[in-house]
Amino acid sequence: MKFGGTSMAGTERIRRVANIVRKQAAGGNEVAVVVSAMAGETDRLVNFCREANALYDPAEYDVVVASGEQVTSGLLALTLQSLGCKARSWLGWQIPVKTIEAHAKARIESIDAPEMVAAMEAGEIAVVPGFQGISEDGRVTTLGRGGSDTSAVAVAAAVKADRCDIYTDVDGVYTTDPRIVAKARKLKAVTYEEMLELASVGAKVLQTRSVGLAMKEGVRIQVLSSFVGDDAVSADELPGTLIVSDEEMDELVEKGLMERQLVTGIAHDKNEAKVILTRVPDKPGAVAHIFEPLAEASINVDMIIQNVGRDKGETDVTFTVPQADLARAQALLEDRRGEIGFNRIITDSKIAKISVVGVGMKSHAGVASTMFRALSDRGINIQAISTSEIKVSVMIDEDETELAVRVLHTAYGLDATD
Repeated sequence: MKFGGTSMAGTERIRRVANIVRKQAAGGNEVAVVVSAMAGETDRLVNFCREANALYDPAEYDVVVASGEQVTSGLLALTLQSLGCKARSWLGWQIPVKTIEAHAKARIESIDAPEMVAAMEAGEIAVVPGFQGISEDGRVTTLGRGGSDTSAVAVAAAVKADRCDIYTDVDGVYTTDPRIVAKARKLKAVTYEEMLELASVGAKVLQTRSVGLAMKEGVRIQVLSSFVGDDAVSADELPGTLIVSDEEMDELVEKGLMERQLVTGIAHDKNEAKVILTRVPDKPGAVAHIFEPLAEASINVDMIIQNVGRDKGETDVTFTVPQADLARAQALLEDRRGEIGFNRIITDSKIAKISVVGVGMKSHAGVASTMFRALSDRGINIQAISTSEIKVSVMIDEDETELAVRVLHTAYGLDATD
């Protein structure tokens, strides 16, 4: 079971979480719980680091920010004990959760959990702080923002759990953001592949890395709400959204528990920025000169369009980067102006990416044309397009985001009918 920051914000909410956990344990389950820091706490700790030293040492930064989860894991263990449960906290270095790569963005390499598993088998609830681990040289590490989802999936894989329940402030995965489309429907199940695409194109329900890990390790995830009353249905009766393999999805469809949809969901992301380099030499190697410095700086490039070459052997290259990386990307490209040979840089951060995702696209034509026609009918201009096997994304003006999401949700027949 994993609980996010809003679920752990204060002793009253932690008591509610403890009651949800106690019910699972009372049902005869062996339970491990992964917790995030209280909502807003990690931001507070990050600010302390910046105030102490603007050029902070990432290893010491990790020591500071990992403390948020240490507090909530101890408090949840104490609260469970007050309810008569056997419980203890297991910090990242005590299990241990071994990580590799850099501080502040470490990756889990392995989890040695035999001691924790033995304690769980003896009826003790294990409370594990998310987001943290230990490096090869014995230092505390953190996994990057949103890393507690990844911690939860990794712990579930290590203890060979039947299921990993991720409790959040929404009660499942919807066909789109219910705040934009009132008729959005909660999905009973989504495949790993679909969830990966939805997470990567703006659906904020789960961190992308956690879904990738679940897919690799075969961990069944369920997304559900922690803001439920004491009389709520048990999580074992599956009130949330299951994230499962293609094979399990096929079984659910065969049993009549799920309908196979052509499109699963519509996602939107306003955190992108567009960069246009004009009059780039139209010759081999020119594009490599543009994207190599961005790759070295770990700036993720998404949509790329190279316009048809002009008579003078020049072309315009358009691409998108995360908005937070725009200034850095611009500075890097300006530094390489002579090498790349472009004329000028034009940027625009008032754009949005709208994506249509569905595993049904693999076997059906016409998904993209439906999207283009629906947007065209409402006068929404498409600035760029990118596709994968189960996704079509378009770039549009940020001002038209909500309209585009509503129009597409209706165009693909996703609106709830009741």
